[in-house]
Amino acid sequence: MNPQAHANSGSSRIRDVIKIGALTSLAAAAVAVSLPLAAHHSFSAEFDATKAIKATGAVTKLDWQNPHGWLHLTVSEICERTGTRGPNAPNAVEQEWACRSPAGDEKGADWAFEIGSPNGLMRQGWTRNSLKAGDVVTVLGSRARDGSTNSNARSVTTADGKSLFAGSSQDATP
Repeated sequence: MNPQAHANSGSSRIRDVIKIGALTSLAAAAVAVSLPLAAHHSFSAEFDATKAIKATGAVTKLDWQNPHGWLHLTVSEICERTGTRGPNAPNAVEQEWACRSPAGDEKGADWAFEIGSPNGLMRQGWTRNSLKAGDVVTVLGSRARDGSTNSNARSVTTADGKSLFAGSSQDATP
């Protein structure tokens, strides 16, 4: 075999390996970038702005994570109303709050309230220690469309009356 032809075939193989490596790296990067986007959701996909909830209970856990944090409560009182005014229902007639104690599957259940991202909450004055297990709070937000014990929080009021904006995605997403 001609030494020149042998050298050219070796460099051709190296170029092919580099091309395959580059394409594999690009594909892996595209998948990695799209995973967080697939995990994120719009407010209206999961929550119903016309079903307001006001829940009072003891904090069991504060999950400080991205893309949204979660505030977990053992709820002692649930107040709900429908017809809440919002961008999708500007002329809705707000009903009075209907309050009750948790019953059935709700009693003793973990109520989880979606809150903003840690970065957004810190800009609103929150820290990891703003709420501790056992603190009694009242959360105002919107119920999940599936009727579960998940909700989206707009504000959290502590027992001493301090109100914290919860970074709701309701106002940011049409």
